[in-house]
Amino acid sequence: MSAKNHTQVLINGQIFVIGGYESEEYIQKVAHYINSKLTEFQKLDSYRRQSNDKKSILAQLNIADDYFKAKKQVEVLEESIAERDKEIFDLKHNLIDMQRKLDELKKK
Repeated sequence: MSAKNHTQVLINGQIFVIGGYESEEYIQKVAHYINSKLTEFQKLDSYRRQSNDKKSILAQLNIADDYFKAKKQVEVLEESIAERDKEIFDLKHNLIDMQRKLDELKKK
């Protein structure tokens, strides 16, 4: 296991020290994502009128929504890959059978 990193990030105008085993680049990327989401929300009048607690909850819900959508997309892609792998296996098996039959016909 790699050493624990401590990285300063700026999120919503505040500096946080984040500790973790991920690279500083990764932690900064996560902070950038959060900042971009907050910037996106702050453009909405309905968001700006909410209390800080509600703003936090709305941001958390939206980020969780992004996570679950991405997770579902990964599942769909994994299923598609599995189906293609099975199709390739079946095609290879059919090719081998056809080659065997061709060889048998050539022998006759």
